[in-house]
Amino acid sequence: MKLGRVDLPLPDVPRLGVAAFRNRIVFHLVFIALALATLALAVALLNEERQRNAQRYEQTFAKSLAEIVAQLRHPSGQLALMNPEPAQVDAGWVAPLVLPFGAIDFDDATKAQRAVEMAGCALQYPGGASLCTAVGSNAYAGAFVYLVASLDAPPLVSRERGARDLSDVHRVHIRLRSGGSERQWLAPVEMADGQRGQLPGFVVPAPDDAALLPAQARPQRDFRGWVWREGPCLTTAEPCARRTIVSIRLPVEAFREALFRPGGPQWPPADLARTGLRLALLGPGGSVLFDSAAPDAQPALSLARLTGALSPGETLKITRGANVVALLQGAEETGAPPSPWLTTLIQHLPAPAAPRTLTAHDAVTTPRGRFDITLSGDLQGLDRALSASAARMAWPVGAMLAAIGLAWLIIEMGLIRRVAVLTRRAAALSHQLQAPERFELGTLDVADLRGRDELGILAGTLGELLQHARDSLRREQLRAEREHDQWHAVGHEIMSPLQSLMLLHAGDDDPSRRYVQRMQQAVKVLYGQASPSEALAAATLAVGRMDLDAFLRGVAENAAYAGVDAVAYAPAGEPVWVQADEYPLEDAITHVLSNAARHRVPGTPITLALRVEGESATVDIHNQGPPIAEALLGRVFDYGVSDAEPEDGARRGQGLFVAKTYLAKMGGSIAAHNVPDGVVFEIGLRRA
Repeated sequence: MKLGRVDLPLPDVPRLGVAAFRNRIVFHLVFIALALATLALAVALLNEERQRNAQRYEQTFAKSLAEIVAQLRHPSGQLALMNPEPAQVDAGWVAPLVLPFGAIDFDDATKAQRAVEMAGCALQYPGGASLCTAVGSNAYAGAFVYLVASLDAPPLVSRERGARDLSDVHRVHIRLRSGGSERQWLAPVEMADGQRGQLPGFVVPAPDDAALLPAQARPQRDFRGWVWREGPCLTTAEPCARRTIVSIRLPVEAFREALFRPGGPQWPPADLARTGLRLALLGPGGSVLFDSAAPDAQPALSLARLTGALSPGETLKITRGANVVALLQGAEETGAPPSPWLTTLIQHLPAPAAPRTLTAHDAVTTPRGRFDITLSGDLQGLDRALSASAARMAWPVGAMLAAIGLAWLIIEMGLIRRVAVLTRRAAALSHQLQAPERFELGTLDVADLRGRDELGILAGTLGELLQHARDSLRREQLRAEREHDQWHAVGHEIMSPLQSLMLLHAGDDDPSRRYVQRMQQAVKVLYGQASPSEALAAATLAVGRMDLDAFLRGVAENAAYAGVDAVAYAPAGEPVWVQADEYPLEDAITHVLSNAARHRVPGTPITLALRVEGESATVDIHNQGPPIAEALLGRVFDYGVSDAEPEDGARRGQGLFVAKTYLAKMGGSIAAHNVPDGVVFEIGLRRA
């Protein structure tokens, strides 16, 4: 017979408690804790870095001011202090600077070069040329402007003494603008030898003729100029170009007037910032070796260079008396701008041990007076710098959080959620199996959970096992139904000859009639149900009033017909009325007698005794023989429990179970206990 598949839907079950999802909750908490730990680690490192920056900044703050003051005390720093503002001259003109020392030793090339390098007053031109235009800081050194130029030049063509035409010689052309007027000088090269020469200065009128001296021209007395050619040849080609230094002391009449002005000398002159100079080294044929008006000249050092020494948030204030000479701010770090939300977060971190604002003071004394230096630092600048650097490190932290979130999503969607679905369906199936009124197995639908991973294989295997169990259960149900039908058929076939026997033993005085009736009762019970235990449980007894004393006399007399001999009973002498059903009670006592006969000592009797105690009557059945094992004493009345070996394939352990079941339906009881010489079964019944 081919069995068809029967799908039974799973019932709804109550909502599962927290314990059913404990592992899922722990899994979520672990991932949340991991994400929070990552954030906490990043914040802790950020706070530690902030603390370390603040401590380091506090330790190096005074050192930073000392380094700045050391730069300002150097001649180049003093030059920047003494010339804080750019000159107000036209493009192509060079304004003189005030030197940190009284004068330049222009007669010595080495000293002139060293003074220019120390002061840092030179303009740097493309090609390596430079020019320093400056005045001394001491008024009594004279009203002169010093011009020191350095360039690469070929051999210089010298002027013959007395020659006016300078078109074929090298010469220096100088122009000066001051007080709205302009003066010019021509200084031809007069080489004493190939390495050194002088530059006599001739005043020429305007418009200028850069190649012709005026008639009767004489060199200006206070004009001094020298030229030196030093070092080896710079190239292998001819003519040999060497490093050439030009040093000139130029007298300025307007500056001289400032020295002798009533009220004392005024130095530097008031119009120094509006004074412009231009120097050009011209060669034969009008060629230009150097021109101070050449483009892309790099200016001398200024106070702005100190900005690079300031940290973000620092302010350098330089004052001279009540006048503010310079106010410099530390530049913000280049690169990624500070993140607003990171800056806010950093500012809400625990405050560093260092003060929020630091201040340090010092002073620098120059020929022009005392300059007060004040350095102020604000840790907010460090916070912004830390925010900018932390913004770059936010990507790894974000990547870690994204990896945690992705891992959580993969595990949640690929495993945990599928486990939760399988848990709910399994709980519904378990709820159905626990229902007493149902015995069918529901369908565990795992089609959406199948896969090639571990959970998919497990879900598929569980589904297949459940389907096999459902098929096996269905086959067992069909087999039980067939057996039930067969038992009914067998019972029907047995009942027909029993009816014939009843007719043959119709007399009430016929001892066999009673046993035929018991056989009919047993057939109805055993073959009318699916199993002996179910049949006994479903049997209905006709409990009525009966004389237990007369009943026991009949049992003792007829015991031999049931295969139990030597049964003795001492009559009570008067009727003892109890509530019982005669046939089931006789069947129960006969089972006890059969059990006692198997275990008694051969040749000894089995005694029946009746005791009446209040509302109950007790029958004691005593046999002499071995006691019941203590392990079986409490279980001897259970179905299938027996210490006897099966006989002819028939299973033992049913008689005492039948006796107990019948007596319970009659409101009675049965118990067994060991005595010194054997075992006593006590059967209790309620009195009528």
